[in-house]
Amino acid sequence: MKITAQEVNELRKLTGAGMMDCKKALVESDGDMEKAVDILRKKGQKVAANRADRDAAEGVVLARVSDDKTYAAALMINCETDFVAKNQDFINYVSNVLDLAVDHKAKNADELKSLDMNGRTVEETVTDQTGVIGEKIQLGRFETVEAESAFAYVHPGNRIATIAGLNKSGNDLSETGKDVVMQIAAMSPVAIDKDDVPENIIAHELEIGKEQAREEGKPEAMLDKIAQGKLNKFYKESTLLNQTFIKDSKKSVADYLKESDKDLTVVAFRRLALS
Repeated sequence: MKITAQEVNELRKLTGAGMMDCKKALVESDGDMEKAVDILRKKGQKVAANRADRDAAEGVVLARVSDDKTYAAALMINCETDFVAKNQDFINYVSNVLDLAVDHKAKNADELKSLDMNGRTVEETVTDQTGVIGEKIQLGRFETVEAESAFAYVHPGNRIATIAGLNKSGNDLSETGKDVVMQIAAMSPVAIDKDDVPENIIAHELEIGKEQAREEGKPEAMLDKIAQGKLNKFYKESTLLNQTFIKDSKKSVADYLKESDKDLTVVAFRRLALS
């Protein structure tokens, strides 16, 4: 059975395993994606968190900025069902935990878990919610950004939230910052700029590019050059500053930032999303 580069890439995105391991698993499973995931698991391969624990795959994702506008936090608390995720009491609980985190400018999940919430630690209240609601509740992710000016965005439905920091401050940047966090929500960049892309991601993209070119019947001698071209396209599509600005396709995000200030840039961002 012929396995396509697209199928290999899809399995790689689902599991985080290496390209060749994914290809072997798909061959072994006759192209069955679910069976391929199980094969990788049995062989001890890394799998994405949302596949490793399906019991709490729903939830609420929120983000908020501190009063001084220099700190932003994004929080994901998971539950088992969409019904609970849409329950206003549960949304309010997540919101209250996030308020506490922002008030104390918690730096990481461990610090958040230890904060006092009405006489109980946040970690204990998460366990309490399991008892109250009757299904598994867990703190999924907690991310923060500190910068000269911080911004946050929550997409309607509470399934995607983004935070970002700019290297300058000022009320005149409020619209710019809002556009940046909305860009991140919509386009899901992997890094700020191409120099910030982790080496393992670059290696994966080059492997995929070569495999795609090979599948298309390109000469072996041309594969490296073709893969590099595909990598450059990946940089343009997947690094924030090089992405096409969603509000104006004639400019990049970097171009848009320079319209406000020639030295303005993004220093950090985080994106939380339920799969």
